[in-house]
Amino acid sequence: MSENGSAPGGLALVEALVNTRDLESGRDTLDTAEGRAAFGIAETADRDLAAVKELRESLRAVCLAHAGHPPHDDTVTPLGRLLSRAPLLVTVDERDGSARLAAAEDGPLLSRVAAAVAEALTDGTWLRLKACELPGCHWAYYDRSPAGRRRWCSMSVCGARAKMRRYRAK
Repeated sequence: MSENGSAPGGLALVEALVNTRDLESGRDTLDTAEGRAAFGIAETADRDLAAVKELRESLRAVCLAHAGHPPHDDTVTPLGRLLSRAPLLVTVDERDGSARLAAAEDGPLLSRVAAAVAEALTDGTWLRLKACELPGCHWAYYDRSPAGRRRWCSMSVCGARAKMRRYRAK
């Protein structure tokens, strides 16, 4: 639903994962083989799929917090607790000596998400990944506005709905 493309770098993975569940329609693309394959989890046990969905909702709660909104679900596992379980590697570029956290090759989704969060923290983009304030939406989007105060995933859809509701309430 986002109006200006996906998030940069590894945050695109996080944004895509959060947006696998459409709160308005109730559709969850992780319930399909194609949806799971997009994240490299095609062959997964039910408990593993439940862990991926738990990660997704923890990420959504953080995106809501980035936008200044309370989480939509108080039973969500804190993201820090989930990411603390992620096996990560420190990689060093031999040419320039730069180092970064990375998931092991073909690492689990949790490790890839943790590496993406670490990268976003380093480059200062983490707080710009937000979730739409409209309760029936909460779609993740990357806030590219100069002031970093965008409130909706789409001004033409969710923004218009919110403004129309306020207008009608008057």
